[in-house]
Amino acid sequence: MSATLFARQPHASPRTADKRAALMEDPGFGRVFTDHMVTARWREGEGWHDARVEAHAPFSLSPACAVLHYAQEIFEGLKAYRGDDGGVTLFRPDRNAARFRASARRLAMPELPDELFLGSLEALIGADRDWVPGGDGSLYLRPFMFASEAFLGVRPAAEYLYVLIACPVGGYFKGGKSTVTVWVSDDYTRAAPGGTGDAKCGGNYAASLIAQAQAIEAGCDQVVFLDAAEHAHVEELGGMNIMFLMDDGSLLTPPLGGTILPGITRDSLLTLARDEGLIVREEPYSFAQWQADAASGRLRECFACGTAAVVTPIGEVRHAGGAFAIGNGEGGATTERLRARLVGIQRGRTSDPHGWVRHLD
Repeated sequence: MSATLFARQPHASPRTADKRAALMEDPGFGRVFTDHMVTARWREGEGWHDARVEAHAPFSLSPACAVLHYAQEIFEGLKAYRGDDGGVTLFRPDRNAARFRASARRLAMPELPDELFLGSLEALIGADRDWVPGGDGSLYLRPFMFASEAFLGVRPAAEYLYVLIACPVGGYFKGGKSTVTVWVSDDYTRAAPGGTGDAKCGGNYAASLIAQAQAIEAGCDQVVFLDAAEHAHVEELGGMNIMFLMDDGSLLTPPLGGTILPGITRDSLLTLARDEGLIVREEPYSFAQWQADAASGRLRECFACGTAAVVTPIGEVRHAGGAFAIGNGEGGATTERLRARLVGIQRGRTSDPHGWVRHLD
């Protein structure tokens, strides 16, 4: 289903150009939304239908709506970029479409065809193209799907609603920090084998919030989770993956295996690192080894990565037993070089050897 197959019901009173410009001066992250949204419905026996672009507006839901009781919900996150030539691009949206389908399978939900997922992105950007910022800003796209059936039985729902909304954004971390401080959680784990750790569902994030609150109390920006089985190995942050650059030039990151979200930024950075001749190692890395390597200097750089955070150096690690710095606490040249290469491709400023960028008309 292409963008042209979405019925369009334009907003009766979209924001004026002046109002839009004022809202986009300092949008923060996830606070200012565009004029439109995309919706599509699925019903057992009918499949996907009623796809449309319409005004961004509240839903009307039954108090018995299944998602409110059993949390059948998944989402994605990706960005649209304004190029220096004024064109708009997407970065690897096919990977988001595939991950959305994988999350749906894990949550016993109907899979959204890639054609519908990609078409919804084009349809919404077509309606709200003027909301895509230039410069260092971007338009954050949030596709999500939830069980919309009014029913209290414990089973997969028979009705679902797919929605796409968008918001212009600046930096993810407040104040445009050059490095962040992280807190290693001793009390909580994010995911366990056989759970939903590799699905992008709201329940994973809800379960992480208490640990994130602890991180904030400790003066940190993000929480780091350890594995559930041994509580010894680093897995990922509350909302992004993590990578370690060693003194032998290798780039290490925890392996995927069902408990870690397969980040698209993660995969892209590993590919770019290999392009540069770095040795990429996807293997377990213990918190004890992290401390020892930071102390000895074997660990040179460390960074978080994700759609929202892009590539953000980690300068300090805090935990119940103390704290330690990564290198000089200010990031490093390799981290910055990988970030520059990634952002350059995303924004069409450098060559795209892997064909990751999708140009929109």
